Amino acid sequence: MTARPPLPPFTRETAALKVQAAEDAWNTRDPHRVALAYTRDSVWRNRDTFLTGRAAIVEFLTRKWQRERDYALRKELWAWEGNRIAVRFQYESRDAEGRWWRSYGNELWEFDEHGLMARREASIDDVPIEEGERRIRGPRPETERGRPFPLQ
Repeated sequence: MTARPPLPPFTRETAALKVQAAEDAWNTRDPHRVALAYTRDSVWRNRDTFLTGRAAIVEFLTRKWQRERDYALRKELWAWEGNRIAVRFQYESRDAEGRWWRSYGNELWEFDEHGLMARREASIDDVPIEEGERRIRGPRPETERGRPFPLQ
C-alpha cells in the first residue's frame, strides 16, 4: 500500500497540509484522482447519501461534477487530533439552468495509518447567489493559501 503523507498523528502544520492537498485534488474535478486519497473501503456520508468504497466514490463524484458545473472549492482546517481532522468549506457552482450556488459545509475526516481517509462525513447547505456575488473562481492562488475565507 502506498502512503499518502502527511500521516497521522497530525500536528497543526501537517493537518493544514492535508486540508490543502484535499482542496487541490477536489478542484481538479477528477473523480479517479480524488478517490485515490481514500481507503478501498472508505465510508462516506455526504448530505443524505451513504457510500462505501472507491468505486462508489468515483461514481458519486462523476455525477456531482456533471451536475455542479464550474465547481470551485475552498477548505479550511477547523480542528485536529490524532488521526482525525475537522474542516469547514465553501464551494460555488452553477446548475444546468445557469443559476449560481454557494454551498457551505463541514466535514469530519478519519485517516488510517497510511494517511488514507477511511471515513468522511459531510454536512452541506446550498444558498443561491447571483453571478456578481461569486468569490471562488478556480483553484486557490498561492497568495491565498492558508488564509481564512469569510463566513458569508
